[in-house]
Amino acid sequence: MAKNGLGTTRPNPIVGCVIVCDDVIIGEGYTSPFGGNHAEVNAIQSVNDKSLLKNATLYVSLEPCNHYGKTPPCSDLIVKSKIPKVVVGCIDPFEAVAGKGIEKLEKSGCEVVVGVLEEKCVAVNQRFFTFHARKRPYIVLKWAETIDGFMGLEKIYSDEKLKQVQLGVSNANPVWITNQYSRQLVHKMRMEEQAILVGTNTVISDNPKLDVRDWQGENPIRLVLDKNLRIPTNFNVLDGSIKTIVFTEKNKENAENMEYVRIDFSSSIAQQICAVLFALEIQSVFIEGGSQTLQTFVDANLWDEARIFTGNTTFTKGLKAPILIGEEISKQFVLSDTLRILKNSHC
Repeated sequence: MAKNGLGTTRPNPIVGCVIVCDDVIIGEGYTSPFGGNHAEVNAIQSVNDKSLLKNATLYVSLEPCNHYGKTPPCSDLIVKSKIPKVVVGCIDPFEAVAGKGIEKLEKSGCEVVVGVLEEKCVAVNQRFFTFHARKRPYIVLKWAETIDGFMGLEKIYSDEKLKQVQLGVSNANPVWITNQYSRQLVHKMRMEEQAILVGTNTVISDNPKLDVRDWQGENPIRLVLDKNLRIPTNFNVLDGSIKTIVFTEKNKENAENMEYVRIDFSSSIAQQICAVLFALEIQSVFIEGGSQTLQTFVDANLWDEARIFTGNTTFTKGLKAPILIGEEISKQFVLSDTLRILKNSHC
């Protein structure tokens, strides 16, 4: 139930709720897009016969809130509805809640059971938990590589090539490694994260839009590394159509949907970016390239998950894919492509 809200509820967590009476589900709900009802409210409102609530058990994946935000506290509604028992998957790490919701329910006479399927309930909200516990966004690395381990044909564009692109003599177009279904799946993945990060060379070589045009949902915030502001101003990532943050060493005034943030590119780039994103309350980031940008986060051990697509393609030479060691938690096939998902067990 909770996963239905993925990509729409932030900065709120995704939560699922089921209400049971006499072993029959009488209500269910999940968190609405930000500003709307929480899961418990949707579940309670879905119950046709409210008189059943006084004999029901409410199951919820995350502790009910006990503070006023965009909506009133869920714990108040549970008490008002006279639900006698609540089963909570895990405690909310957000300091405004953090046990206070459970305390309020217990003081009202409600029986509360905590920690049922706790590991799975934490995992479904890994972005929310990582942000509050580690004071940084949840970081997903993604790249596509050939069977022989390459992710691109060229390491960087020469200055002459860049001039040709700027003058419109030559186009910046991507070289596809994976099939169209893998690319659509990537757009779904983009929608699930709050921001997407790429480096200068990726932008210059591919001129990406970094949107979710092949999926339904909100476009992520675009994050671009451009130390010397080399990216041509007519490129997609600078068109202002989507909120974009450019990390640079140069001074440049902000414009509509365009923000320029100065960082020091000589050291700790990944740590500086994480600090900026935490301050901006960005809970997750999808790092999509290129090799140097990805390796920067790998070397800093600042990553939580890696999604590696391998296409049925060979290059024999070019830009090598990043070197990464992680625990493989799943492997699936997208027609001729392979998708491996790795977790970082040492972050």
